[in-house]
Amino acid sequence: MLPPNLRFFMTSTLCPDAFLSPFAIEEAVARALAEDLGRAGDVTSVATVPAGVTGRAVVTAREAGIISGLPLAEAAFRKLDAEVKLTAHGRDGDAVAAGTVLMTVEGQARGLLGAERTALNFLGHLSGIATATAAFVRLIAGTRARVCCTRKTTPGLRALQKYAVRCGGGFNHRFGLDDAILIKDNHIALAGGIKAVLGRARGVAGHLVKIEIEVDTLDQLREVLDAGLADAVLLDNMDPATLKAAVDLVAGRLVTEASGGITHASAAAIAATGVDYLSSGAITHSSVHLDVGLDIEM
Repeated sequence: MLPPNLRFFMTSTLCPDAFLSPFAIEEAVARALAEDLGRAGDVTSVATVPAGVTGRAVVTAREAGIISGLPLAEAAFRKLDAEVKLTAHGRDGDAVAAGTVLMTVEGQARGLLGAERTALNFLGHLSGIATATAAFVRLIAGTRARVCCTRKTTPGLRALQKYAVRCGGGFNHRFGLDDAILIKDNHIALAGGIKAVLGRARGVAGHLVKIEIEVDTLDQLREVLDAGLADAVLLDNMDPATLKAAVDLVAGRLVTEASGGITHASAAAIAATGVDYLSSGAITHSSVHLDVGLDIEM
């Protein structure tokens, strides 16, 4: 059971809907600590640090960015020392400058050292995703478009990575294969074409389940519009001119999503076409860790 004060971290100041389930935190932290501590625990700290020694650690952002992962860092320290004293100096979603102190932690020295890498791994990785997402958000400011992530996530970390996207001001695509229907080119081929695949999907979709279909060309888009059975269309690997033509064809009848190799360099031009969403796998699978560190102060 996570301590009540984790609620302090559960929502961000910049994105108040960026909730992270305490069950996801507990499972991820327990798995990561078990991976690191193995069968014998932190043999280095046991060999070099006398039992009962206490210490004070300062967690600092060593470069500017958007913070995400503080609840996981706290949970890691508390997992190894239930009596640890933690003081927060920021929240997930905060934009920080290099050198900003994020939290101070006081407790058993062996616990601090044993949890250090797990805490920093989560914090650096998720903050990197939040920072990359925020860069996309800045680039498309002033347009109607929103940035969203994809299912291109690290196995076992999807809920955390999608949370980090929200901390950076982005939006989430579907979480898995079970929460929305997204018809792609292979589904179309196997079902016998666009009209056939949409008919089959609409025949089984519940009233709360949205149907999105991927198209590569304007001719395919016209087929989708003629069928009248989709809720959203994924415009895959189209250049800005073709995207603009696609948005004009749709004329507000469907939600439009641009996808395929979208980068910081291309985001502004794509958003300017009038699409509703830009989906990027890169913000979860290729973001660079934000440099965060922990220093012991005796």
